[in-house]
Amino acid sequence: EVQLVESGGGLVHPGGSLRLSCATSGFAFSMSGMIWVRQAPGKGLEWVSSIDSSVGSTKYAYSVKGRFTISRDNAKNTLYLQMNSLKPEDTAVYLCAKRSFAVARMGLGGMDSRGKGTLVTVSS
Repeated sequence: EVQLVESGGGLVHPGGSLRLSCATSGFAFSMSGMIWVRQAPGKGLEWVSSIDSSVGSTKYAYSVKGRFTISRDNAKNTLYLQMNSLKPEDTAVYLCAKRSFAVARMGLGGMDSRGKGTLVTVSS
C-alpha cells in the first residue's frame, strides 16, 4: 500500500521558516518523481515544486521561487520542502504527491498518490 505522510506544518510569523517532511512507503521512492502542492482555504490545488527521482532537477512555481527548496533523501524514502521568508499568502494545506514518471515537470500532471497534508499558517 502506497503511503505518504506529511509533517512539519504549524503557525509561523511572516518572514519565518518551516521545513516540511513527507515520509513515504509502499513504492519505489528512488524511481519516482515527487511534487509538493498546496491548497489554500476555499481554493483548488496549486502546484508548488517538483523534483526528479535522482535529485538532479527541480522546478518551482513563480510564487515560491527563491524562497522554497525541495529536496529528497532516497535512503530514507523522504521528501522535504524548506520554506523561508514565508508570507501570509503561503497559508495552505501542503501535500506531497507521487508521480507516475521520474522527471521534474512543472504542474500537477502525473499525480497518482498523495498524502493528506499538513497545515501551514502564516500570520502575525
